[in-house]
Amino acid sequence: ASSSSMSDNAAFDVARAGGVVDTAVGMPKTREEMYEFYSFIRKQTRDTESKEGQGGLEFPAGYMFKDVPKWEEGELDDPVTWLLAELDRHGIFQAIVSVEDEAGQRAVREHPTRFFASISIDPNEGMDAVRKIDRYAHDWDLKCVGAFPAGLYPQVALNDKKFFPIYAKCIEVDVTFGSTVGVPGPRIPFTPQQVEFLDEICWFFPELRFVTRHGCEPWTALAVKLMLKWPNLYYSTTAFAPKHYPKDIVNYANTRGADKVLFSGYFPAGLTYDRQFTELPDVAFRDHVWPKFLRENAQTAFKLPAVTQ
Repeated sequence: ASSSSMSDNAAFDVARAGGVVDTAVGMPKTREEMYEFYSFIRKQTRDTESKEGQGGLEFPAGYMFKDVPKWEEGELDDPVTWLLAELDRHGIFQAIVSVEDEAGQRAVREHPTRFFASISIDPNEGMDAVRKIDRYAHDWDLKCVGAFPAGLYPQVALNDKKFFPIYAKCIEVDVTFGSTVGVPGPRIPFTPQQVEFLDEICWFFPELRFVTRHGCEPWTALAVKLMLKWPNLYYSTTAFAPKHYPKDIVNYANTRGADKVLFSGYFPAGLTYDRQFTELPDVAFRDHVWPKFLRENAQTAFKLPAVTQ
Protein backbone atom coordinates (compact mmCIF):
# COMPACT_ATOMS: atom_id res chain seq x y z
CA ALA A 1 0.00 0.00 0.00
CA SER A 2 1.08 3.57 -0.59
CA SER A 3 2.16 5.57 2.44
CA SER A 4 -0.05 8.47 3.52
CA SER A 5 2.89 10.89 3.29
CA MET A 6 4.08 9.85 -0.18
CA SER A 7 0.94 8.61 -1.89
CA ASP A 8 0.54 8.33 -5.65
CA ASN A 9 -3.01 9.67 -5.32
CA ALA A 10 -2.71 13.43 -5.76
CA ALA A 11 -6.45 14.00 -5.34
CA PHE A 12 -6.39 12.24 -1.99
CA ASP A 13 -3.39 14.29 -0.85
CA VAL A 14 -5.03 17.58 -1.81
CA ALA A 15 -8.31 16.65 -0.16
CA ARG A 16 -6.59 15.43 2.98
CA ALA A 17 -4.68 18.71 3.22
CA GLY A 18 -8.06 20.41 3.65
CA GLY A 19 -8.73 18.30 6.72
CA VAL A 20 -10.61 15.16 7.71
CA VAL A 21 -13.74 14.63 9.80
CA ASP A 22 -14.29 11.47 11.85
CA THR A 23 -17.82 10.99 13.13
CA ALA A 24 -17.25 8.12 15.58
CA VAL A 25 -14.13 8.51 17.70
CA GLY A 26 -13.60 6.82 21.06
CA MET A 27 -11.30 7.66 23.91
CA PRO A 28 -8.30 5.29 24.21
CA LYS A 29 -8.76 2.65 26.90
CA THR A 30 -6.49 0.23 28.73
CA ARG A 31 -7.09 -3.50 28.33
CA GLU A 32 -8.93 -3.55 31.63
CA GLU A 33 -11.09 -0.57 30.70
CA MET A 34 -11.88 -2.10 27.31
CA TYR A 35 -12.98 -5.37 28.90
CA GLU A 36 -15.23 -3.51 31.34
CA PHE A 37 -16.65 -1.22 28.64
CA TYR A 38 -17.87 -4.15 26.56
CA SER A 39 -19.57 -5.95 29.45
CA PHE A 40 -22.94 -5.02 27.93
CA ILE A 41 -22.22 -7.28 24.95
CA ARG A 42 -21.11 -10.22 27.08
CA LYS A 43 -24.55 -10.30 28.71
CA GLN A 44 -25.97 -12.00 25.61
CA THR A 45 -22.98 -13.89 24.20
CA ARG A 46 -22.93 -17.66 24.70
CA ASP A 47 -19.54 -18.84 23.46
CA THR A 48 -16.78 -19.16 26.06
CA GLU A 49 -14.25 -16.94 24.27
CA SER A 50 -16.66 -14.01 24.12
CA LYS A 51 -17.97 -14.43 27.65
CA GLU A 52 -14.51 -14.63 29.21
CA GLY A 53 -12.63 -12.31 26.86
CA GLN A 54 -10.31 -15.05 25.64
CA GLY A 55 -8.40 -15.17 22.37
CA GLY A 56 -8.26 -11.39 22.04
CA LEU A 57 -11.98 -11.02 22.68
CA GLU A 58 -11.71 -8.50 25.49
CA PHE A 59 -12.70 -6.52 22.38
CA PRO A 60 -15.75 -8.62 21.32
CA ALA A 61 -15.00 -8.43 17.60
CA GLY A 62 -11.26 -8.89 18.10
CA TYR A 63 -11.17 -12.05 15.99
CA MET A 64 -11.90 -9.88 12.93
CA PHE A 65 -9.12 -7.31 13.38
CA LYS A 66 -5.34 -7.40 13.28
CA ASP A 67 -3.33 -5.33 15.76
CA VAL A 68 -6.23 -3.95 17.78
CA PRO A 69 -4.91 -0.85 19.61
CA LYS A 70 -4.32 -1.66 23.30
CA TRP A 71 -2.76 0.29 26.11
CA GLU A 72 -1.53 -0.91 29.46
CA GLU A 73 -2.15 0.77 32.80
CA GLY A 74 -0.05 3.94 33.08
CA GLU A 75 0.38 4.51 29.33
CA LEU A 76 -2.47 7.01 29.11
CA ASP A 77 -1.77 9.91 31.45
CA ASP A 78 -4.39 12.11 29.80
CA PRO A 79 -6.62 10.46 27.17
CA VAL A 80 -7.87 13.81 25.80
CA THR A 81 -4.38 15.18 25.19
CA TRP A 82 -3.28 11.86 23.74
CA LEU A 83 -6.27 11.68 21.39
CA LEU A 84 -5.88 15.28 20.26
CA ALA A 85 -2.26 14.65 19.32
CA GLU A 86 -3.28 11.55 17.36
CA LEU A 87 -5.95 13.48 15.46
CA ASP A 88 -3.50 16.30 14.72
CA ARG A 89 -0.97 13.82 13.40
CA HIS A 90 -3.47 12.61 10.81
CA GLY A 91 -5.13 15.89 9.87
CA ILE A 92 -8.45 15.13 11.59
CA PHE A 93 -9.75 18.54 12.60
CA GLN A 94 -13.33 17.65 13.58
CA ALA A 95 -14.37 14.59 15.57
CA ILE A 96 -17.57 13.37 17.19
CA VAL A 97 -17.08 11.79 20.62
CA SER A 98 -19.32 10.50 23.38
CA VAL A 99 -20.04 12.96 26.19
CA GLU A 100 -21.30 10.23 28.50
CA ASP A 101 -17.98 10.11 30.33
CA GLU A 102 -15.72 12.73 31.89
CA ALA A 103 -13.02 12.54 29.23
CA GLY A 104 -15.45 13.12 26.37
CA GLN A 105 -17.12 15.98 28.18
CA ARG A 106 -13.76 17.60 28.84
CA ALA A 107 -12.76 17.23 25.19
CA VAL A 108 -15.87 19.06 24.01
CA ARG A 109 -15.61 21.76 26.70
CA GLU A 110 -11.92 22.47 26.20
CA HIS A 111 -11.80 22.10 22.38
CA PRO A 112 -15.28 23.10 21.13
CA THR A 113 -14.18 23.64 17.52
CA ARG A 114 -12.56 20.20 17.36
CA PHE A 115 -14.85 17.86 19.29
CA PHE A 116 -18.62 17.49 18.99
CA ALA A 117 -21.03 15.65 21.25
CA SER A 118 -22.76 12.31 20.81
CA ILE A 119 -24.60 9.88 23.06
CA SER A 120 -25.75 6.28 22.83
CA ILE A 121 -29.39 5.40 23.31
CA ASP A 122 -31.29 2.34 24.53
CA PRO A 123 -34.98 2.40 23.54
CA ASN A 124 -35.68 -0.25 26.19
CA GLU A 125 -35.61 2.70 28.61
CA GLY A 126 -38.77 4.16 27.10
CA MET A 127 -39.44 7.79 27.94
CA ASP A 128 -36.21 7.98 29.96
CA ALA A 129 -34.35 7.53 26.65
CA VAL A 130 -36.37 10.34 25.07
CA ARG A 131 -35.67 12.63 28.03
CA LYS A 132 -31.98 11.75 27.81
CA ILE A 133 -31.86 13.12 24.26
CA ASP A 134 -33.56 16.33 25.39
CA ARG A 135 -31.14 16.75 28.28
CA TYR A 136 -27.96 16.26 26.26
CA ALA A 137 -29.26 18.33 23.35
CA HIS A 138 -29.78 21.20 25.75
CA ASP A 139 -26.47 20.86 27.60
CA TRP A 140 -24.05 19.83 24.85
CA ASP A 141 -25.18 21.00 21.40
CA LEU A 142 -25.70 17.34 20.56
CA LYS A 143 -24.77 16.24 17.03
CA CYS A 144 -25.44 12.49 17.08
CA VAL A 145 -27.62 9.95 18.83
CA GLY A 146 -26.09 6.51 18.28
CA ALA A 147 -27.43 3.00 18.69
CA PHE A 148 -26.21 -0.59 18.50
CA PRO A 149 -29.49 -2.51 18.06
CA ALA A 150 -27.89 -5.98 18.13
CA GLY A 151 -25.89 -5.06 21.23
CA LEU A 152 -28.89 -3.95 23.28
CA TYR A 153 -30.15 -6.24 26.02
CA PRO A 154 -32.75 -7.23 25.09
CA GLN A 155 -32.11 -6.56 21.43
CA VAL A 156 -34.35 -4.06 19.63
CA ALA A 157 -34.80 -4.10 15.86
CA LEU A 158 -34.26 -0.83 14.05
CA ASN A 159 -37.88 -0.73 12.91
CA ASP A 160 -39.30 -1.78 16.29
CA LYS A 161 -41.93 0.57 17.73
CA LYS A 162 -39.60 1.20 20.71
CA PHE A 163 -37.29 3.15 18.41
CA PHE A 164 -39.99 5.39 16.95
CA PRO A 165 -40.07 7.94 19.83
CA ILE A 166 -36.27 8.13 19.50
CA TYR A 167 -36.49 8.97 15.81
CA ALA A 168 -39.21 11.54 16.43
CA LYS A 169 -37.16 13.23 19.15
CA CYS A 170 -34.05 13.35 16.93
CA ILE A 171 -36.10 15.19 14.32
CA GLU A 172 -37.53 17.54 16.93
CA VAL A 173 -34.12 18.57 18.29
CA ASP A 174 -32.45 18.38 14.83
CA VAL A 175 -29.90 15.71 15.73
CA THR A 176 -28.59 13.00 13.40
CA PHE A 177 -29.19 9.34 14.21
CA GLY A 178 -26.32 6.89 13.61
CA SER A 179 -26.58 3.14 13.94
CA THR A 180 -24.74 -0.07 13.23
CA VAL A 181 -26.46 -1.85 10.35
CA GLY A 182 -25.72 -5.30 8.95
CA VAL A 183 -24.14 -8.37 10.53
CA PRO A 184 -22.35 -7.31 13.76
CA GLY A 185 -18.82 -8.38 14.59
CA PRO A 186 -19.52 -9.71 18.11
CA ARG A 187 -21.00 -13.20 18.27
CA ILE A 188 -24.59 -12.12 18.73
CA PRO A 189 -27.61 -12.37 16.39
CA PHE A 190 -27.81 -9.93 13.48
CA THR A 191 -31.59 -9.86 13.07
CA PRO A 192 -32.17 -6.38 14.61
CA GLN A 193 -29.81 -4.75 12.09
CA GLN A 194 -31.15 -5.90 8.74
CA VAL A 195 -30.72 -3.27 6.04
CA GLU A 196 -34.29 -3.73 4.79
CA PHE A 197 -35.56 -2.11 8.01
CA LEU A 198 -34.17 1.24 6.82
CA ASP A 199 -36.86 1.46 4.16
CA GLU A 200 -39.72 1.70 6.66
CA ILE A 201 -37.79 4.14 8.88
CA CYS A 202 -36.94 6.51 6.04
CA TRP A 203 -40.51 6.31 4.70
CA PHE A 204 -42.16 7.12 8.03
CA PHE A 205 -39.54 9.66 9.16
CA PRO A 206 -38.43 11.46 5.98
CA GLU A 207 -36.88 14.32 7.98
CA LEU A 208 -34.61 11.99 9.98
CA ARG A 209 -30.94 12.13 9.01
CA PHE A 210 -29.81 8.51 9.33
CA VAL A 211 -26.15 7.48 9.01
CA THR A 212 -25.36 3.77 8.84
CA ARG A 213 -22.28 2.39 10.57
CA HIS A 214 -20.29 -0.83 10.37
CA GLY A 215 -20.84 -1.72 6.74
CA CYS A 216 -24.39 -2.93 6.05
CA GLU A 217 -22.89 -6.26 4.96
CA PRO A 218 -23.88 -8.51 3.34
CA TRP A 219 -26.63 -6.23 2.02
CA THR A 220 -24.52 -3.42 0.55
CA ALA A 221 -26.33 -3.50 -2.81
CA LEU A 222 -29.60 -2.99 -0.96
CA ALA A 223 -28.06 -0.16 1.08
CA VAL A 224 -27.10 1.56 -2.18
CA LYS A 225 -30.61 1.13 -3.58
CA LEU A 226 -32.09 2.66 -0.43
CA MET A 227 -29.66 5.60 -0.45
CA LEU A 228 -30.73 6.32 -4.01
CA LYS A 229 -34.33 6.25 -2.84
CA TRP A 230 -34.11 8.22 0.42
CA PRO A 231 -32.41 11.67 0.49
CA ASN A 232 -31.48 11.66 4.20
CA LEU A 233 -29.86 8.21 4.32
CA TYR A 234 -26.04 8.12 4.46
CA TYR A 235 -23.31 5.50 4.75
CA SER A 236 -20.18 5.80 6.93
CA THR A 237 -17.17 3.50 6.79
CA THR A 238 -16.78 2.75 10.51
CA ALA A 239 -15.14 -0.58 11.36
CA PHE A 240 -13.75 -1.15 7.85
CA ALA A 241 -10.11 -0.92 6.89
CA PRO A 242 -10.01 0.97 3.58
CA LYS A 243 -8.79 -2.04 1.61
CA HIS A 244 -12.01 -3.80 2.64
CA TYR A 245 -14.49 -1.06 1.70
CA PRO A 246 -17.35 -2.87 -0.08
CA LYS A 247 -17.19 -2.57 -3.86
CA ASP A 248 -20.86 -1.63 -4.04
CA ILE A 249 -20.18 1.38 -1.83
CA VAL A 250 -17.07 2.54 -3.71
CA ASN A 251 -18.90 2.25 -7.04
CA TYR A 252 -21.88 4.16 -5.65
CA ALA A 253 -19.68 6.98 -4.33
CA ASN A 254 -18.08 7.26 -7.75
CA THR A 255 -21.40 7.58 -9.54
CA ARG A 256 -24.64 8.85 -8.02
CA GLY A 257 -23.55 8.64 -4.38
CA ALA A 258 -20.72 11.15 -4.14
CA ASP A 259 -22.70 13.09 -1.51
CA LYS A 260 -23.78 10.06 0.52
CA VAL A 261 -20.65 8.15 1.60
CA LEU A 262 -18.47 9.52 4.37
CA PHE A 263 -15.26 8.56 6.11
CA SER A 264 -15.35 7.36 9.67
CA GLY A 265 -12.72 5.20 11.27
CA TYR A 266 -12.92 2.77 14.14
CA PHE A 267 -10.39 4.36 16.43
CA PRO A 268 -9.38 3.22 18.95
CA ALA A 269 -11.70 0.20 19.06
CA GLY A 270 -10.34 -1.87 16.19
CA LEU A 271 -8.23 0.11 13.71
CA THR A 272 -5.28 2.46 14.06
CA TYR A 273 -5.24 5.68 12.06
CA ASP A 274 -1.81 4.68 10.77
CA ARG A 275 -3.32 1.70 9.02
CA GLN A 276 -6.33 3.61 7.73
CA PHE A 277 -4.34 6.47 6.23
CA THR A 278 -1.81 4.08 4.73
CA GLU A 279 -4.55 2.20 2.90
CA LEU A 280 -6.84 5.12 2.00
CA PRO A 281 -4.90 6.41 -1.04
CA ASP A 282 -5.43 3.05 -2.74
CA VAL A 283 -9.22 3.25 -2.57
CA ALA A 284 -10.48 3.76 -6.13
CA PHE A 285 -12.48 6.92 -5.52
CA ARG A 286 -12.63 9.45 -8.35
CA ASP A 287 -10.93 12.77 -7.74
CA HIS A 288 -14.10 14.76 -7.01
CA VAL A 289 -15.20 12.24 -4.36
CA TRP A 290 -12.28 12.69 -1.97
CA PRO A 291 -13.14 16.06 -0.36
CA LYS A 292 -16.76 14.99 0.00
CA PHE A 293 -15.78 11.64 1.48
CA LEU A 294 -13.13 12.95 3.87
CA ARG A 295 -15.10 15.88 5.35
CA GLU A 296 -17.91 17.56 3.40
CA ASN A 297 -20.47 14.75 3.60
CA ALA A 298 -19.89 14.32 7.32
CA GLN A 299 -20.36 18.05 7.88
CA THR A 300 -23.65 17.91 5.99
CA ALA A 301 -24.98 14.72 7.56
CA PHE A 302 -24.18 15.78 11.14
CA LYS A 303 -24.62 19.55 10.71
CA LEU A 304 -21.04 20.36 11.72
CA PRO A 305 -19.42 23.71 10.89
CA ALA A 306 -18.67 23.65 7.17
CA VAL A 307 -15.05 24.71 7.36
CA THR A 308 -11.72 23.26 6.26
CA GLN A 309 -8.64 22.73 8.35
